[in-house]
Amino acid sequence: MMSAPDFWNDPEKVQRFPKEKNGIDNQLGWLAARENDLEELSILMDMYREGETEAIDEIKAKLPELEAAIAAMETKRMLSDKDDVLSAVVMINSGAGGTEAQDWAEMLCRMYSRWAETKGYRLEVVNLLPGDEAGVKNVTFLVEGDYAYGLLKAENGVHRLIRISPFDTGKRRHTSFASVFVSPEVNEDFEIEINENDLRIDTFRASGAGGQHVNKTDSAVRITHLPSGIVVTCSNEKSQHRNKATATKILRSRLYERKLDEERAKQDELHHQKKEIAWGSQIRTYTLQPYRLVKDHRTGMEVGNVDAVLDGQIDRFIETYLLASGPQQASRD
Repeated sequence: MMSAPDFWNDPEKVQRFPKEKNGIDNQLGWLAARENDLEELSILMDMYREGETEAIDEIKAKLPELEAAIAAMETKRMLSDKDDVLSAVVMINSGAGGTEAQDWAEMLCRMYSRWAETKGYRLEVVNLLPGDEAGVKNVTFLVEGDYAYGLLKAENGVHRLIRISPFDTGKRRHTSFASVFVSPEVNEDFEIEINENDLRIDTFRASGAGGQHVNKTDSAVRITHLPSGIVVTCSNEKSQHRNKATATKILRSRLYERKLDEERAKQDELHHQKKEIAWGSQIRTYTLQPYRLVKDHRTGMEVGNVDAVLDGQIDRFIETYLLASGPQQASRD
């Protein structure tokens, strides 16, 4: 591939090659490991048939592990889009409802943080605007690791929570909304042109938790891309220079996602996606009262263990969405 005459003439192809090669190497390693698993199971089955009944315990232990590994690979097989292997930029915004919605946005942030931890991904919060009394008004974070975007793009949309409000002295049931927006993390090697004249850059003092230093200097950076209206803020670093660099990287990712949207629109696919993400058109409902249930409205998947879901166990929803969409549809939605 690298020996092809036109290989080095395509910067995007050159940029993607190391990750694509790493992905292929990982798949080959996975196949070799599964071949070993099957060979071990075959030996254990022979032992059991020959009267070594204790082998059944090992068989029962290995089968679920093998099934889980195959299910995980089947999910990755659905990630056929060229951007699926990338890391992800995730933005969560609380909806109308004040403290209730802000608390819900923070709960979602915790849910994705726990999920990322179980995947071995690195999560870095780059900007967080605290709520007035509790929770967060909005938060942006990076999830770094192979296929983070391909998996998390299934979470794009509005998430609804129904519960007895802990902030309501009358103990009434409330409905809260928060939106989740996911884009692939791209770097400066991607062909995304940013004209400096199109940017308005503001600096200010960060608010909320972050140590004394962060509140004493104008280290936080807000970049507004005037043609698109996209606004990106970064306040997690003490250095204004590093905050600007991170904000620029996120802006590049947002503009790249915008470019992808335009391509989807040309294929008459954007209408469906916008309907999914539109405020009030929730993709998933988390009900704590009067019963306990999490339901994905796109696939019909239901899980009764709400606490486990809010603790990061969302793979069933992601996998069901990707499998239901199919290889082509999953790469577009």
